[in-house]
Amino acid sequence: MFPVNVLEYTKSAQHYQAVNDLWLKGGFPDSLLTGNDETSLNWRYDFIRTYLERDIPQLGPRIPTETLGRFWTMLAHSQGTNINAAKLATNIEVSSVTVARYIDLLVDLLLIRKIQPYTASIKKRLVKSTRIYVRDSGITHALLNIGSYNDLLGHPVVGKSWEGFVIENIASVLPPRVRSYFYRTAGGAEIDLVLEFGVNERWAIEIKKGTSLSLGRGFHEACEDIKPQKKVCHLCWKG
Repeated sequence: MFPVNVLEYTKSAQHYQAVNDLWLKGGFPDSLLTGNDETSLNWRYDFIRTYLERDIPQLGPRIPTETLGRFWTMLAHSQGTNINAAKLATNIEVSSVTVARYIDLLVDLLLIRKIQPYTASIKKRLVKSTRIYVRDSGITHALLNIGSYNDLLGHPVVGKSWEGFVIENIASVLPPRVRSYFYRTAGGAEIDLVLEFGVNERWAIEIKKGTSLSLGRGFHEACEDIKPQKKVCHLCWKG
């Protein structure tokens, strides 16, 4: 999904602008390496249109281009949130079964990522609906008509966009055996990303975007629940 090696790109960067550029434009070379924001955004618009008008219709039953485009955009607006299939179905006037089919299609095309809740041996009331992320941050921003870094910082999706960006790059380097989850209780205890390396090894990862990088009470409470062997709390970005 990320033809450009994100880890090498950020390692060699001399200043924060390089990472911000990667986050804004995404990992596709024709988008990332272009000279200006407008050209990059236009390339991503063309990418989205090509998928909707040419590539997806070739895969099977006819799916209305406008409906699928609206659905993809709705997922971008809902980046990193727990999906309510019934609400999505109502908004685009289809059935919940059709929504599930659209999600499965976009997952198969590597355009979105589903993350399941971590529920093993937890005796609490948990949030159990799936979380959805549009995988490439640049595509997320194009779907939301975010064309510049300043536009991104002022958009309500900024925190979840950063979260998805970090999660996607972690996922790109994980061994196949590692399972990824999120954890959230009805009371608000939450871990953005739980990595399970086996029966006896779990990592809890907190991802923050903002000027305050202190860990919240919810993260500590969640760690008490699942008792991870490692806590990773430095995946933060002040911008």
